[in-house]
Amino acid sequence: MITHIQGKLVEKNPTHVVIDCNGVGYMLHISLHTFSQIPDIENLKLFTHLQVKEDAHTLYGFSSLAEREIFRLLLSVSGIGASTARTMLSSLTPKQVREGIASEDVALIQSIKGIGAKTAQRVIIDLKDKVLKIYDIDEVSTAKDNTNKDEALSALEVLGYAKKQAERVVNKIVAAQPEANVETIIKEALKNL
Repeated sequence: MITHIQGKLVEKNPTHVVIDCNGVGYMLHISLHTFSQIPDIENLKLFTHLQVKEDAHTLYGFSSLAEREIFRLLLSVSGIGASTARTMLSSLTPKQVREGIASEDVALIQSIKGIGAKTAQRVIIDLKDKVLKIYDIDEVSTAKDNTNKDEALSALEVLGYAKKQAERVVNKIVAAQPEANVETIIKEALKNL
């Protein structure tokens, strides 16, 4: 198993990078999160996951061990392949994915392109216990954030905003400001709706 690759950064794209390691160029598929974390320096180290299939050996690169761990957890869910897991980590940060699973935030997981309601629920059902155990997340704190979010959403619905649109905006606000109270979430949401 190849656990990391360190070498000269030859090519950098939003979907992949090429790292020259002692004269051999390795193409690593990356998420947008990893792309944003890669500095424009010559020497680069990425953690990897090697996926072996009948027709291809594909390397995936990650800027952190935490991102690789979330990627591997996502792969363990039936119906989630490498490209879907990579899309999830491109749409949300590893921390947002982790917290979304821990707080059973189906709407957040479902907001990712290509993820339907059933798949989002399966991800949460399959991974919630693992995420809580691995990252030692306290269920009480995730429930508190969810309460603020739910209260803000219901207030926005009362004001006449569409549930789906309000949910997207509120999810972004809560992800950016996890400690925001209900009033702050509503004020920020009204600016963006």
